[in-house]
Amino acid sequence: MDLKKLEEIPKSYLKEILGALSKLEKLKKIPFFTGIHFKDAERDLAQKIESYKKVERDAKRVWKIVELSRNENRPQCLDYINGIFEDFVKLSGDRLTGEDRSIVAGLGKINGKTVAVIGHNKGKDIKQRLEYNFGMSIPQGYRKSQRIMRLADRFGFPIVTLIDTPGAYPALEAEDDGQASAIAKSILLMFEVKVPIIAILIGEGGSGGALALAVGNEVAMLENSTYSVISPEGCAAILWKNPSGTKLAARELRLTSRDMLRLKVIDRVIPEPIGGAQNAPGRMVKIVKKYIIGALERFASIPGEELKSRRARKFESMGFFSTK
Repeated sequence: MDLKKLEEIPKSYLKEILGALSKLEKLKKIPFFTGIHFKDAERDLAQKIESYKKVERDAKRVWKIVELSRNENRPQCLDYINGIFEDFVKLSGDRLTGEDRSIVAGLGKINGKTVAVIGHNKGKDIKQRLEYNFGMSIPQGYRKSQRIMRLADRFGFPIVTLIDTPGAYPALEAEDDGQASAIAKSILLMFEVKVPIIAILIGEGGSGGALALAVGNEVAMLENSTYSVISPEGCAAILWKNPSGTKLAARELRLTSRDMLRLKVIDRVIPEPIGGAQNAPGRMVKIVKKYIIGALERFASIPGEELKSRRARKFESMGFFSTK
């Protein structure tokens, strides 16, 4: 993303267009300019207006996806766990300081095979959202996820992660507890384990809080999920110090599943029911279950060292582009 170019884009397209039209009309009325043709200026202005309209249309389209990714009626981590995995046993605590309920972790079975499941859970009403801290995890949650990953690695259980977070909890107490270190160690551990890792973004994928669970042999996104280094609101606040640029920021962040697939950040887009996962939660759970079974079969016969090497090569290749 060209930040310098982005800074020049007006925060209000309508205000900019009206301003340009007003200036042109004032020029026409000045006696000195009487008889002068403004065809070139009018053509340039028309092109500028059309460009603004296209940006506005794109921004609205992307913002609709952002809203769908945040829809409180979308299936959440616990919905997928309850609908996909049999005999799920929830495990709690980081064995150091405490428990983080925003990350649900444990062992379950799918298609007769034991897997480790780790995911963010937001909650569906205000009571649950407070209980799960709106899906914003603290260091205890990431340390708990590492404990489950090590357990899976020891016993040869594949790991499935379900990602849905606006980002890690940004409070001072989280930083004091070692937030950055917990996220970094989680990412490092995901490169070291010798079992298959399937990472699925089911809603929001915000910043390091999402990446801490997203280093997979295969990374998939639901069609209307998002994945970005920062929220659109945070991006607009930093670049323009004005919330009016939020939709434009969402467009420029290239955070949709199609963008991520094109940029080769993810491997697959999982289709959603018409209108979004919230319109048919049960069907969405079945679609994800079918995908997980297929993904686990694809990696079942690959040796541990090869899984580890492939994971490393996959992420090392990101960010390289060819003009050919």
